[in-house]
Amino acid sequence: MKVTCLSKGSGFHFPPCHILDVSGFRILLDCPLDLSALTIFSPVSPSPKMEEEEQTYDFAVNNCLDMRKRQKILKSLICAQPWYKTPNNLHLWDPSSIDLVLISSTMGMLALPFLTQTKGFSAKIYATEATTRLGQLMMEDLVLMHNEFQHFYGSNSGSPQWMSWEELELLSPALRKVALGKDGTELGGWMPLYRSADVEDCVKKVQTLKYAEEAWYNGTLLIKAFSSGLEIGSCNWTINSPKRNVAYISGSKFHPVHAMEFDYHALQGNDLILYSDFSSEGVLTNDEHYNNFPASTTYNSSITRDCSADNDDRILKECLLRNDESLEEREKVAFICSCAVDSVKAGGSVIIPLNQLGIVLQLLEQIPVYLESSAMKVPIYVISSVAAELLAFTNIIPEWLCKERQEKLFSGEPLFSHPELMKGEKLYVFPDVNSPELLTRWQEPCIIFSPHWSLRLGPVVHLLRRWRGDENSLLVLEDGLDTDMALLPFKPMAMKVLQCSFLSGIRLQKTQPLLEILRPKVVLFPEDLREQINISSSHSFPVLYYAENETLDVPKSRGNVDLEIASNLATQLSWRKLDHDDDMDIARLGGQLFIDRGKHQVLSGNKVSDKPLLHWGFPDVEKLLAALSKMGVKGSVEECMSDAESGSDGIVHIHEPSKALIEVRATRTVISARDERLASLIFEAVGTLTDGI
Repeated sequence: MKVTCLSKGSGFHFPPCHILDVSGFRILLDCPLDLSALTIFSPVSPSPKMEEEEQTYDFAVNNCLDMRKRQKILKSLICAQPWYKTPNNLHLWDPSSIDLVLISSTMGMLALPFLTQTKGFSAKIYATEATTRLGQLMMEDLVLMHNEFQHFYGSNSGSPQWMSWEELELLSPALRKVALGKDGTELGGWMPLYRSADVEDCVKKVQTLKYAEEAWYNGTLLIKAFSSGLEIGSCNWTINSPKRNVAYISGSKFHPVHAMEFDYHALQGNDLILYSDFSSEGVLTNDEHYNNFPASTTYNSSITRDCSADNDDRILKECLLRNDESLEEREKVAFICSCAVDSVKAGGSVIIPLNQLGIVLQLLEQIPVYLESSAMKVPIYVISSVAAELLAFTNIIPEWLCKERQEKLFSGEPLFSHPELMKGEKLYVFPDVNSPELLTRWQEPCIIFSPHWSLRLGPVVHLLRRWRGDENSLLVLEDGLDTDMALLPFKPMAMKVLQCSFLSGIRLQKTQPLLEILRPKVVLFPEDLREQINISSSHSFPVLYYAENETLDVPKSRGNVDLEIASNLATQLSWRKLDHDDDMDIARLGGQLFIDRGKHQVLSGNKVSDKPLLHWGFPDVEKLLAALSKMGVKGSVEECMSDAESGSDGIVHIHEPSKALIEVRATRTVISARDERLASLIFEAVGTLTDGI
């Protein structure tokens, strides 16, 4: 088995990407896009009228700011139709060599159309139903937002001018680092965006799975998806093969607010765990709940080993749920709500281009509550080409929601509150910022949810240009974005900016107890996290560390494979004991080998020859010469020197009916003859002097 980490990603928006070779099959684990790299491009320039309004603002508020300075700021970015950055080195792998693709989340799906439209790609693709649908909506929205660049710059063919080395050398160090990567090798990962037809074709090739549904690939690999808790539909994978059972842990959350919780039980007892949650890299929490359990602490593994499986829930509560992530998340959501209310009280508007669906759903429920408690009537707008479909879909996917939401379904209540808010005209959904209906209902101040979180695409660009000079307005951003670079096209900015960090994976403090509870035989762990968490050598499992852009060979875990033999064949087996091994018996078996659903079976087939297929033993050269003489074959024995000098124990020269040579060695007997009939006679003679089956 081999594992290659193509990219460790960068949190929720850009999950890791791996190539896994197991049981002769090549598996691609996730296929994301690094959309944070879009910040090196300049958004589409505003219309002349809007540009005039911006210039008027700049002179009035900023004491006649030199407009040439503003133009210089804009020119520091790449003014061209954006290309999109795929995982490093993925383009170097032959797409036809990939047998299977497993998608763990919507963000891990965004680069998939690049693969499915590639010549030679024929891999089977698996994803959960919810991830597939949400990923499709996200990709369709991305294509529609990108169309604004196409209308502005026109269609381009071939490599754009900005990718030439002459142009790249003119970029600032920060932009050049994004474009080329740290070591200057990532330029080949940039691709022009796919089309709507490519998205449709891609989704058709995805085989959707329900929760824990079994899927057999080629009758050998058993694939299952279990909730990771990260988002609605996000999952971890188990891959069962004849030689090794593998569990893949992506970004996971133990207690999400809306999504089904992390099902760690389903990952217990596997031979190998590929731990791929990099979300806590470089982040050590100062939460008071963890003061007695720092990241570098060595967890006492004897606690887990001495406990029975029935105590897992108690251990989980003690070691893994010391801090309720959902409570922390709710507190952050509450803080955003209070800041939003403060802004609209002051007469400003709020822009929320967040990307995490779970956070957006919470804000859509909580902001109206805060507004009502403050006796304020402020409209909430959701502006996106796929907003209506997305919000409708969240109310029909109970399978991947938490128990609290599922109970609402059984009681006849809506899973989420946005249908009631829309009915009460507190929430409005529009496909575009220029929608006629939006213009008729437009009211300020207001609160707007709108893409894109990179601040380069979609309605958020136009809204930022409208309110960037309003010191009472508020922009809410997610962590993981270079704020200085993202806001560069909109400077100078008077508007307030609130950047929030939401947990998008397993805390480092919980990693070690989790692995102890899962009890794998081997763990593959990121090299980048080795210094941040001390995995004790007292563990019952070895830990192998993998690094980005390196291939790790994993030792075999199982020496044998179970074989089922048809009863009618089993009764015909004639066992013989090997002379040199009292503990081993051997028998000849004839039939047809089948592999189905990971099981190896031998069934009755065509009758095979009765002639021995395998011989063992040491033929005496004098007896061999006598046996050949009876068959009419004449020869002589050559006296050999010591074994060390000749390597042979005896040599027989055949003279009639034609020439041949027989070398009898300690480990094998070699027959050299031009005449096939003579070779067969010699083989038969050797067989009479040795054991065989």
